[in-house]
Amino acid sequence: MPKDATSSFGEKYLGGSGGLAPQSVGAKGVETTFIAKHPSVLIFLACLAVFTIGVTILAEGFGIGVISTSFVKTLGKTLCLCLVALAMDLVWGYCGILSLGHMAFFGIGGYAIGMWLMYARTELIVLSSLANAPLPPTPDEITNGIATQIFGVVGASEFPPIWAFAHSLSLQLAAVVIVPGLLALVFGWLAFRSRVTGVYLSILTQAMTLALALYLFQNDSGLRGNNGLSGLQNLPGLDDVPQSAVSLWFFWASALALGAGYLVCTWVVSGKFGSVIRAIRDDEARVRFLGYSVETYKLFIFTLTAILAAIAGALYYPQAGIINPAEIAPIASIYLAVWVAIGGRGRLYGAVIGAAFVSLLSTWFTGGQAPDINIAGVTIQWVDWWTVLLGLSFVFVTLFAPKGIGGLFDLIPRRKGETS
Repeated sequence: MPKDATSSFGEKYLGGSGGLAPQSVGAKGVETTFIAKHPSVLIFLACLAVFTIGVTILAEGFGIGVISTSFVKTLGKTLCLCLVALAMDLVWGYCGILSLGHMAFFGIGGYAIGMWLMYARTELIVLSSLANAPLPPTPDEITNGIATQIFGVVGASEFPPIWAFAHSLSLQLAAVVIVPGLLALVFGWLAFRSRVTGVYLSILTQAMTLALALYLFQNDSGLRGNNGLSGLQNLPGLDDVPQSAVSLWFFWASALALGAGYLVCTWVVSGKFGSVIRAIRDDEARVRFLGYSVETYKLFIFTLTAILAAIAGALYYPQAGIINPAEIAPIASIYLAVWVAIGGRGRLYGAVIGAAFVSLLSTWFTGGQAPDINIAGVTIQWVDWWTVLLGLSFVFVTLFAPKGIGGLFDLIPRRKGETS
């Protein structure tokens, strides 16, 4: 490898000698703040805050009732999809790892919180039914009653081992982070230490997702097989609280999680660490030649994004009300990659735009709101043709607009330059 080529690569990504990125200083030599270096963060958070306040004012829960409760749930779920799209953009757009398995982590987060929601809700029902019994129920009777209620649909009446901590909200919240984090850590360590890259790594992540989905489809998986977990929109002990208020609570939580996730992702891609992962994306061999532990960087990004995806799933499915193994099917992760590509890979706000745009458009087309089109006696029903339109959009963006929708913002500085 030519020496000048290696030096140029190091100066471009890693800040020249020693691999230290140069500090950002202002006009008077004072180091600039994080927000000053990344003004897009402030703009994004301001837009998110205005959007959240606007929806709250217009919603039925605490506002004037212009926006229905069902649409508030749709908006809350869209914010969760934006968060998992951020994770996908970080691992793919910045680190170059095309993961086709991140929706598996999304689903694991949903199952983890769903287990507590089903357990706590069923416990209240069982206690209510046993309240008039001649003798107070024993703890075993209560546990057996809960298990029968939950698993009777698959012909079982006992709790599987994975439900050992379903009674504890704090432990299940910890599982939202720990379980997908450990799975990503083990899978990533095995894959990256073997230096599996490119399309082969994508196939491995897809195989992991397929294996998990097929396992969950089995009735003896401990998660009710194809029936999944249902009734998740009903918060235990809050029967008197209307869904209009509950939907806003989850909407606020989703907005807060998206804002925090955007801050975390921006911090990760900034500075020396961000330069290294971009360099890994563009030329992994050169980064390894310069002495960096490529596998460590990739493993950190893969694990972090898996946790972000799981948090998004934990907020998404209580708003959806149900989760089943079909949500973890490999096609879901492919859709996720399409959202990021349409929004603009390698720019965080592009991933958010892509996920929001496709999610809301999908709701409109598949919800029967888009009018059917009659061409030469052939009726196009968008419920059936939406996936075809989405696929064509992905092809169009790949061929003619590789920067996606987010690339339109690149035209703004050009316009200013032309008028000045």
